[in-house]
Amino acid sequence: MVNTPNTLRLLAMPALWIGVVQFVFGAISLVLHDDAVAEPFLLPGGAIVLIAALLQFGLLRTKLHQVSYRDALVFASLTWALTGVLGAIPIQLITRISFTDAVFESVSALTTTGATVLTGLDDMPGSFLMYRQFLQWMGGLGVVIFVVAVLPMLNVGGMRLLKAETSGPVKDDKLSPRITHAAHSLWLVYILLTASCAVAYFLGGMSVFDAIAHSFTTVSTGGFSTHDASLGYFGSHLIFSIANLFMVLGAISFGLHFRVLRTGQLHRYWDDEETRVFLRTVAASALALALYLLWNDRYDSFVEALSYATFHLVSFITSTGFSADDLGTWPVAAPLGLMLAGYLGGCAGSTAGGGKFIRNIIAFKTVRSDFLRLLHPNAVKEIRYQNKLVADDIQFSVMAFFSFVAGSTLLLTLLLIMTGLDLLSAFSAVSACLNVLGPGFGELGSNFQSVTDAGIWVLSFAMILGRLEYFTVLVVFFPVFWRY
Repeated sequence: MVNTPNTLRLLAMPALWIGVVQFVFGAISLVLHDDAVAEPFLLPGGAIVLIAALLQFGLLRTKLHQVSYRDALVFASLTWALTGVLGAIPIQLITRISFTDAVFESVSALTTTGATVLTGLDDMPGSFLMYRQFLQWMGGLGVVIFVVAVLPMLNVGGMRLLKAETSGPVKDDKLSPRITHAAHSLWLVYILLTASCAVAYFLGGMSVFDAIAHSFTTVSTGGFSTHDASLGYFGSHLIFSIANLFMVLGAISFGLHFRVLRTGQLHRYWDDEETRVFLRTVAASALALALYLLWNDRYDSFVEALSYATFHLVSFITSTGFSADDLGTWPVAAPLGLMLAGYLGGCAGSTAGGGKFIRNIIAFKTVRSDFLRLLHPNAVKEIRYQNKLVADDIQFSVMAFFSFVAGSTLLLTLLLIMTGLDLLSAFSAVSACLNVLGPGFGELGSNFQSVTDAGIWVLSFAMILGRLEYFTVLVVFFPVFWRY
C-alpha cells in the first residue's frame, strides 16, 4: 500500500517551492517592474507557503520511511498535478481566463510543452511573462529532481524518486554515489547552460529581459516566448542559430554534459552512441527539409531555406516548439514531417520530450534483428548498444513503450474528435502534448483557445502523461497497483 503520510509530507515540498516562487515574483513585480500584478502573486504564494508549512509541521512527528517504488510513482504523478494546479492561480488572477485554461497554461509551462491559450503576450506585464518562462525552466529538469536536490532527507529512497522522474529505459547509470550529489550535478550543468544561453542571446541582439526569459525556455526545451510571434519576432538568423545550439544542448543527456565538464573530453559526445545518432539525424533531416522547401520555391536561397529548416527541425525534434515562420505557408508534407520528428525526441536524461533516441536505436536494432532472423532462422543476432548487450527486459520495455505511444495517441485523438475538433487539429494537439512539443496545426495553428473545456483537460492529462513517459502515470490506474 502507498504510505499516505510519506506522500503528503513529500508533496508539501513542491507545494512550498511553488509558493516561494510566486512570492518572489510578487516582490519582483513590486521592486523591478512596478506592473501592478504583485497582489496576484503575493496572496496565493503566501497562502500556499503557509498551508505547506502547516502540513509539514503537522507531520513533523511522522517519521519519513523508506520511499518505496509505489510511493515514488504516486509522488511523481501527484507532484505534476499539484504544481500544475497551484501554478495556475496567478495565471488566472492576472489574465482572467478560466480555471481550466489557467491549469492548462500552468501544466504546459511546467511540463515544458509550450502549448498556450494566451494571446497578446507583447502587452502583458513583464513579471507575469517572466513567471511563465521561469515555470518552464523549473519544469525542465523536473520539480521532482529539484526536490531531491534540495532535500537531503530524501537520500532514503531518493534514487527511486529520481528514477520515477527521469527519462529513458536505462536509469541505473549513476553520476555520483549519492543521489543528492547526482541531482546537484544535473542542476549545475543546467544553470551553466542557461547562463551561457542568456549571454549569447544578449550578444545576439536581444534585450536583457528577453535574453533571460528566452534562455529559460531554450535550455529547458520549453518554447514559451514573451512575444506572440515567438522567436520570429526578432527576425534574426543569428538568434535562430543561437537557439539551435542551446536547444540541441538541452536535448543531450545532462549526465553526459556533466562528464564532459568534469573531464574536459569533448570527444565523449561523439563516443556516445545516442548523441551521435541524434546529431546525425538532426543534420540529415535539416538538410533534406531545406532542399524540399527550396524545391517548392518557399524561399529564394539555399542559405535562407537551410536556416529556417534547421531552426524548425531542431525546435520540433527537441520538443521545444519555438517558431520563426508561418508553417501554414509551407508545403503540407513539411509540417507533417516536423510533427513526426517530435515523436523521435531528444536524448534520454535531457529536457527534451518525445520517444528518446536510445529507444529509437534499440527499437530499430530489434526490428532489424527480427527481420534478419526471418531471412536466416539459425543465425544468432545479438542487440548491442554502446557495445554492450541489451537485456531482453529492456527490449520488451522499449517495444511496450512505443505500443503505449501509439495506443495513447489513438485514444486521445478520438477523445478530442468527440469534443468537436477535426482530425488534423486533434492529432496535432495530441502529438504536441504527448511529446511536450507545443505547436498544433489546423484550427490550433496559433493557440489552443478553440479547444473545449473537456478537450483542455484531456490535453492537460496528455502533457503529464508524456512528460512522465506513460508508465509512471498509467500504472496508478491499474487496480493491482493499489492491491499489494
